[in-house]
Amino acid sequence: MPSQQQARTAPMLTDNATAALDQLEPSAVWAHFATLCRIPRQSKQEDALREHLRQWAEGLGLGTLVDTAGNLIIRKPATAGREGTPGLVLQGHLDMVCQKNSDSTHDFSRDPIRPVLEGGWVKAEGTTLGADNGMGVAMIMALLADKTVAHGPLEALFTVDEEAGMGGAQGLQPGLLQGRLMLNLDTEEWGEFYLGCAGGMDVNVQRPGVAQPLPAGHEAWRLSLTGLRGGHSGVNIHEERGNAIKLLVRILADLNARQPLRLVALQGGTARNALPREAFAVIALPAGQAAALTEALGRWQALLAQELEGVEQGIKLQAEAASASHMLHEAEQAIWLRSLHAAPHGVRRMSQRVPGVVETSNNLGMVDLGPQGGSCNFMVRSLRDSGSQALADEIVSLWALSGTSAERSGTYPGWTPNPDSPLLTLCQQVYQRAFQSDSRVQVIHAGLECGIIAAKYPGMDIVSFGPTIRGAHAPGEQVEVASVGRTWQLLQAIVSAIGA
Repeated sequence: MPSQQQARTAPMLTDNATAALDQLEPSAVWAHFATLCRIPRQSKQEDALREHLRQWAEGLGLGTLVDTAGNLIIRKPATAGREGTPGLVLQGHLDMVCQKNSDSTHDFSRDPIRPVLEGGWVKAEGTTLGADNGMGVAMIMALLADKTVAHGPLEALFTVDEEAGMGGAQGLQPGLLQGRLMLNLDTEEWGEFYLGCAGGMDVNVQRPGVAQPLPAGHEAWRLSLTGLRGGHSGVNIHEERGNAIKLLVRILADLNARQPLRLVALQGGTARNALPREAFAVIALPAGQAAALTEALGRWQALLAQELEGVEQGIKLQAEAASASHMLHEAEQAIWLRSLHAAPHGVRRMSQRVPGVVETSNNLGMVDLGPQGGSCNFMVRSLRDSGSQALADEIVSLWALSGTSAERSGTYPGWTPNPDSPLLTLCQQVYQRAFQSDSRVQVIHAGLECGIIAAKYPGMDIVSFGPTIRGAHAPGEQVEVASVGRTWQLLQAIVSAIGA
């Protein structure tokens, strides 16, 4: 029988959960990704995966270090003749965004991700896949195990808690890393090198309340708004996808104006950095209002289908009988619905320096409200630190009008582009030789750890790239198989070219 320690750190061994990956190439990369699929890796719960990787690396004779923030550093010496080559850091994060459809029974704390292959893409069954950033981690692992590529000193930096606040990068101590070059493998468009990203912060709102008994003669109804696409709150924010929270609050405000309702509960979204795909409310209406409610929701469904045509195809609005004994106080209901209705969401400003790139945005990502109060979260991003600060201040000011606590947290800096980066020039040259075409240079509105790491290691030259991933942070997330092979080829070629 395994010891408690072995049981805690061993990978999840299941039937054939990852069988779809067995025949894919490059086999070394997909085999490591299969391991990541089998080991649960929610943010702040990466211990089992980190310990597995530590033991795996030490089995290869590589040096390891777990820092005070929980990040894992693995060091691989230079191959013979490359000892004087500049040191290179390969960086990715261990955790994944855990999103599932409401009808899924998947438990991210214990169940393996079940990848499937469809038309040249790998996706998961009803959940996020974790290709963000599992593919980057798998490629770094494959390179650490590889014995054919000539290279200088390598350090793999596997950070924790990236998706829930970049805690690992925030806690990384200066002086631990020896390399002065870094390849981050956490971007999602093949053929593009990223040289900058947004910074940002969270605004966390909390407000207590006093529950009231449900009035006599009232019936409770559960409203559900589902079927939206969701997605990455930075990468997809400009695509005008629906926000289930904002839409349901809009509907509640309209219903309340027509037939005063009492709010029992409101929940929506499950991750701060994902566009909310679903939202649910429990309301109370005087008895006999079922037909009027059904008719109103039918009108709203038709209206939203028109407004979101070409963007959202599967929106679904339903009501079903529910039970409730208490509700929000009427004054608290007004504060929550009006404030959420007025709260910003989406693109605030496009960049004037980088055409086509969002400069500042905000995602109302989660709300959890009941008769005794509740909370909600806003994730603010900007290429300018002053831009994220200004928008966060507006959100705090909005809630202050009702005396509601709204606190900023998790501030992280943006990654300022360096167009004169020698590492970028090398990457572009290698790409052109390998694929006989020119690459593109981009700045991404999503938050990468590069800015945080660059602030702790001034002068470090950093470039980011990766395979093509669609729908990150939402069920249906998928990675293109062909781009994984090309990214692996490019990674090996760049590593070999440094110092050659």
